[in-house]
Amino acid sequence: MDAENQAAATEERPVLYERAGHVARVTLNRPRVLNAMDQRMHAELGAVWDEVERDDRVRLVVLTGAGERAFSVGQDLTERARLDREGAEPTTFGSTGRPGAPRLTDRFTLTKPVLARVRGYALGGGFELVLACDLVIAAHSAVFALPEAALGLVPGAGGAFRLARQIPLKAAMGYLLTGHRMTAAQALAFGLVNEAVPDDELDACVDRWTADLLRCAPLSQRALKEAVLRSLDLPLEQAFTTRYHWEQVRRASEDAREGPRAFAEKRPPVWRGH
Repeated sequence: MDAENQAAATEERPVLYERAGHVARVTLNRPRVLNAMDQRMHAELGAVWDEVERDDRVRLVVLTGAGERAFSVGQDLTERARLDREGAEPTTFGSTGRPGAPRLTDRFTLTKPVLARVRGYALGGGFELVLACDLVIAAHSAVFALPEAALGLVPGAGGAFRLARQIPLKAAMGYLLTGHRMTAAQALAFGLVNEAVPDDELDACVDRWTADLLRCAPLSQRALKEAVLRSLDLPLEQAFTTRYHWEQVRRASEDAREGPRAFAEKRPPVWRGH
């Protein structure tokens, strides 16, 4: 296949997945429509998340959008209009019964860290994907919004629930009920992103975070992610006494001994991760 045809074939794939070492990179790849998510993209993303969780070589995921204009503008409304004409059921909260289910936004068992790399628009379902990630690095060009109310829809992929849990309620209601846009600086002030950097520094910042994540024990990260997310709505006393699967795995692992041993021997630890 010549270079031109290979580039065309790549562009036709709605999701790009590659693993380099312990890092999986997932790219929403419909740049001509600002990475709008259609049913085919959702189905392929579902298979990607299955692979991420299955593959012990993967310790973290970087999720991004192709091109410089958008992370993702959310649901492909042209496809949605066609489905409506064909009599498909309207969407609502959650992804049950739809392509790619459970999607990242309601896939509560994914234990590996997911870092969102955001440039340009993250609207609707794109913003909901960001809200579902564990870490977010945003370029100054990033713009976030949940415009569903202006379209007769609701942010059914968790935006209504997560935004109200991640920023003050009145602020969340303002964004939800009006569809107002949020800048990267505002998202940083709310604590929705870990860093906001100039666009030309975005990849270097993501690389720094990736390196920091890889220095830590993957089983510790999986145990922490599970414990934190499962305990958010628990009374503190119950959070301490709840049994967390990945903490049991970490506690019995060689990595739990490798960390103190490496510290005592004044050398970098070598994580097995399983």
